[in-house]
Amino acid sequence: MMRSGSRSWVVVTTIAGLLSFGCGDGGGAANPVAPTPRPGGPAVLVGAGDIAECGVPGSEATALLLDAIPGTVFTAGDNAYYNGTLDEFQRCYAPTWGRHKARTRPIPGNHDYGTPGASGYYSYFGAAAAPEAPGYYSYDVGGWQVIALNSNIPLDAASPQLAWLGSELSARRSACTLAYVHHPLFTSGPNGPDARLRPIWDVLHAAGVEVVVSGHDHHYERFAPQDPSGRPDLARGVRQFVAGTGGAHLYPVGAPRPNSEARASVWGVLKFTLHSAGYDWEFIPVAGQTFRDFGSAPCH
Repeated sequence: MMRSGSRSWVVVTTIAGLLSFGCGDGGGAANPVAPTPRPGGPAVLVGAGDIAECGVPGSEATALLLDAIPGTVFTAGDNAYYNGTLDEFQRCYAPTWGRHKARTRPIPGNHDYGTPGASGYYSYFGAAAAPEAPGYYSYDVGGWQVIALNSNIPLDAASPQLAWLGSELSARRSACTLAYVHHPLFTSGPNGPDARLRPIWDVLHAAGVEVVVSGHDHHYERFAPQDPSGRPDLARGVRQFVAGTGGAHLYPVGAPRPNSEARASVWGVLKFTLHSAGYDWEFIPVAGQTFRDFGSAPCH
């Protein structure tokens, strides 16, 4: 339902090196339907950011992955390139990730705001994009609270969005929380770190949020749990993922920043399996690639 307004686990990760940038040939049904989740099983949240760029085959390759993965789809912004016009959504996004529009919970990125007021984005996604907020909302998946944020509007201490976030987290009834926002506070790519995200992170960290997912830099990256200043914090730190891997042209990964544990420049989707007291993550690359990153962690 959309809403406005302990156990010890060992993390296991496998990384198979950096790979070529080709998307592979995928393979999928002509009229794909995502499989139905197993009744009573854990919930799945899957997605990426930086998605549909006409003339670049990545979004079709990642959409083929979604065709075979059940659950709720999230987008981490920059859904349609280059200016987020309704025409770009219809030509570039709709034929690929648009196949899963009915189960998608989006957020906008800076390219979506290439059209004044992100009008193409809000027209395409409609009520699912929470246009009245604008663009931020929360919902529940499998007992987890999921927070969708808009980093293209004010995030400072005086902003309505930050006040809403504090209220939303104070009122939460779930033990585990995941948030996603387009711009990353931490990244080894060319577009960060972005200090504008610090007030948001201050609130998320204080509330004990488990995970933040971002896009904006077109690569995959996983950080160890850390506080808003970038200090390791295994007890209450937030684990950040950068997943700007939805299909737009890729960026090279720069020198690793502190606490960066895995990185690759490859298209793919990030899948979370949400349990009552913890979560599993898995980065799934497009067909023809072998990089994978996966592990498990408890909630705070």
